[in-house]
Amino acid sequence: MIGVKGSKAESKVLTVYTARSESLNNAVIPGFEKETGIKVNIVVAGTGEVVKRVNSEKANPLGDVLWAGSEAMLASSKDLFMDYVSPENANMMDDFKNTTGTFTPAFSDPTVMIVNTNLKGNMKIDSFADLINPELKGKIAFGDPVNSSSAFQSLVAMLYGVGNGDPFSTEAWSYMDKFIANLNGKMANSSSQVYKGVAGGEYVVGLTWEDPAANLVKSGAPVAVVFPKEGALYAPQSVQIIKNCKNPENAKKFIDYMLSEKVQNYVGENLTVRPLRKGAKLASYMTPADQIKLVPKYNEKWVAENKAKFTKMFSEHMEKSM
Repeated sequence: MIGVKGSKAESKVLTVYTARSESLNNAVIPGFEKETGIKVNIVVAGTGEVVKRVNSEKANPLGDVLWAGSEAMLASSKDLFMDYVSPENANMMDDFKNTTGTFTPAFSDPTVMIVNTNLKGNMKIDSFADLINPELKGKIAFGDPVNSSSAFQSLVAMLYGVGNGDPFSTEAWSYMDKFIANLNGKMANSSSQVYKGVAGGEYVVGLTWEDPAANLVKSGAPVAVVFPKEGALYAPQSVQIIKNCKNPENAKKFIDYMLSEKVQNYVGENLTVRPLRKGAKLASYMTPADQIKLVPKYNEKWVAENKAKFTKMFSEHMEKSM
């Protein structure tokens, strides 16, 4: 059995609040239940919704684990979570170790563009610069970066990419004004509406994670995954233990299991999420990491510290456009 030995006072149950995909939940949770005998109850919702739920329940937590977001998305809510560094942390890639004591990087889902190949026609869509093409006005799917983890990471990727490593430069926000104008007042209500809207023909292009986009490609949908020329964020998805939860030892076992060699290899070989363990295997249908250009000068810790500034400025520019 992988993990820390549980307390006798704890029940053989665990409640996980997850914003992760169904395929990733299914790859991890049933195996954890079988290996540990711990029954997992899951609540599935968007990152903003599950974080709000944890916050509203902080006087009497009903969940044990939050499997959503990242350090950049959750740093301002750090007081909602307890410290835990898994023994498996030593086996993770150097750039994806738990260095905060709180946020445990488990998998990575780079930011991408998803393009409807039937609707694209002859349009060139391989860079952020292409998204301000007037032909795409009202045809871009983008979520609310205030509440959506994927939209926030996509916003940051755009600003870093077009700002040449300076996300608060005049150049970056001049571009953002043009991008917002091309949204034509439309923002997706959820992360899933972005990629489903593109696959369903409601939009030509969307900004999302690689995981759901690559899954749609695998299933035969008329879409393509595009890594923007300016670069992508190879941001980690993290998992956190909720402070004062009822089953902390079971929660520790869950994190240990998720970082284990067996799970990291299985996910890398079978899904469209990227494992973060050193030497973990990756399926042949995934773009090799060394072929993905990263946005310049990205600093996860700095972005986490400035998240409120990013979202405030975006909201102000959005309001100005209306």
